Amino acid sequence: MGTRRKSRELLLQMLFQADMGKQSLDDVRRTFWGERGTVDAESRGFADDLFRVATDRSAEIDGLIERHAEHWRMDRMAAVDRNLLRGSVAEFIGYPSTPKPVIINEAIEIARKFSSPESVQFINGVLDSVAKELEKKV
Repeated sequence: MGTRRKSRELLLQMLFQADMGKQSLDDVRRTFWGERGTVDAESRGFADDLFRVATDRSAEIDGLIERHAEHWRMDRMAAVDRNLLRGSVAEFIGYPSTPKPVIINEAIEIARKFSSPESVQFINGVLDSVAKELEKKV
């Protein structure tokens, strides 16, 4: 598994912990990394940076997702899907030079690993739609 994929999976887990555990962001960081053992600095750094973008800009990110997830509120989405979308949109925003199709493809692969088969199409559709909106703003 590549460094970026590993970071994206770690990010999903951090966002999931923050979402479900209702912990402060500092507590999430401390306990998450404390329980992980050894993680290479590059993977950890990228995951931490994406987590910062996802949490600092959470209202904007959730708004984008809700606009493009027709008939779905954030609280009605599966927790894994919701947080995978958050992490991917955070990467769209925080790393605009990364090609959007790469981020979408990575999200689909992570969804195949951590979510249900039905989620793959949902995540693909929402991220594709968000990516198109963000491209229009550039």
